[in-house]
Amino acid sequence: MNKSEIDEKIAERIQLLADKYDAMGQDMISYLDGLLHADYLKYWEYINLDSLLGLQQPKTGFPDEMVFIIYHQITELYFKLCLWEMEQIHHHEHPDEAFFMARLQRINNYFVNLCHSFNIMTEGMEKEQFLKFRMSLLPSSGFQSAQYRMIEIRATDLINLVNVNKRKEFEDYTAVDQLYDAMYWKTGATELKTEKKTLTLAQFEEKYSEVFVQLAEKSKNHNFNQLFQKHYQQGDSRELIKELRRFDYLANVEWPLAHYRTTVRYLQKSPSDIAATGGTNWQQYLPPRFQKIIFFPNLWSAQEKEEWGKKWVLDQQASNEQKLP
Repeated sequence: MNKSEIDEKIAERIQLLADKYDAMGQDMISYLDGLLHADYLKYWEYINLDSLLGLQQPKTGFPDEMVFIIYHQITELYFKLCLWEMEQIHHHEHPDEAFFMARLQRINNYFVNLCHSFNIMTEGMEKEQFLKFRMSLLPSSGFQSAQYRMIEIRATDLINLVNVNKRKEFEDYTAVDQLYDAMYWKTGATELKTEKKTLTLAQFEEKYSEVFVQLAEKSKNHNFNQLFQKHYQQGDSRELIKELRRFDYLANVEWPLAHYRTTVRYLQKSPSDIAATGGTNWQQYLPPRFQKIIFFPNLWSAQEKEEWGKKWVLDQQASNEQKLP
């Protein structure tokens, strides 16, 4: 190309850049000089690969601890994606239904991957190794995933996260701090013998309770359940309802039961069960039929709520029967 000539598309973009930097009171030429001197972006730098691969720091010499660490890190990254989508929705006081649907579908895709990938944990470690290296992890526990609690808080009204045996006591309560004190997951982190708070729960509350209460207050009138009831319940929202129900089932049935299946594999021991790391009461905490955590209770029939989690168990039984020779 003749240097005296400037391609029309290049000229158009230069003008757009000039407008952009003028609006910010910046000198476009200085930025172009910076672009001239800048090095090419490299993949490993863009995703901070060296830092990422250096985040795995096993506490023991058992090889399968690496599997345990990496899968939990993958899980937290998926949770971060879920919260990223939820944050976009929460920025809109009344999000367009198509926008809401698109982000909800993304969240569901993340949970599908999470649920399907749990076999990495279920089948990916030697039981003997796990039962040994887990003792070096005390009192930490996957129970202490703050991001998952944030997903729950952004998804539904706090009353739906209250311990199922106490919900009637709190039906007239609106104070976030009182509802927070009765969250279902706190029951799951009690000492099996003394029924006192485990160190796992005490540490978790010390670090995150203030954050959770603030988020709950912020989401009180703007969580997914409230958004649906205020803006979409009266319209023809069959597809949105389908995706909300799917989210509910993935997060509150498939995900905890994937955990439960893995926990049974590693911690069930006749005649008694081994306590999970941190002493959490996994036998009562994980099964959906005990917790009855449902983000969108108005979208399910009385029978569906009564049999919450039963379909998953039946599907697993059918799948196991098909595998028999």
